[in-house]
Amino acid sequence: MRAYVGVGTNLGDRWGHLALAARELRRAPGATLLRTSRVYDTEPLGPSQPRYLNAVLEVETTLEAAALLSVLLGVERTALRRRDVRWGARTLDLDLLLYEDLVLRTPTLTLPHPGLLSRRFVLVPLAELCPERIVPGTGASVAELLRCAPALDMSSAGLYPG
Repeated sequence: MRAYVGVGTNLGDRWGHLALAARELRRAPGATLLRTSRVYDTEPLGPSQPRYLNAVLEVETTLEAAALLSVLLGVERTALRRRDVRWGARTLDLDLLLYEDLVLRTPTLTLPHPGLLSRRFVLVPLAELCPERIVPGTGASVAELLRCAPALDMSSAGLYPG
């Protein structure tokens, strides 16, 4: 199964946290990191906080969506992620954006990711990897969603160091 994972960080060693995410996904049983987008430096949403580094990872997996989410949450814990403030600063944020063509709504997982449709900091790197991919439940491609997404202060921060 093909999955796409959003990666974000704005605390501590941001590049180190991105590298940790890639390294841990490479080690995860049942998951293979295929490609990474470029990394973007973006303004934050929510409360006042430092700027983010954001990217998207393309993963091939034999894990079910819920099991892959568990792996992602474990990687966040490795990076000492704390969930004190909604949309607050974080060492590492891993979001399961797309999992094949699955549309899912459970108390712990929504696919496609609910913020995918309007978050330029996710759509720009996702469009690097799969611009023509139709986002399940929308009938629109990633590139089409990107054209409609609100503007955001973001710039390329260089290649992913993974």
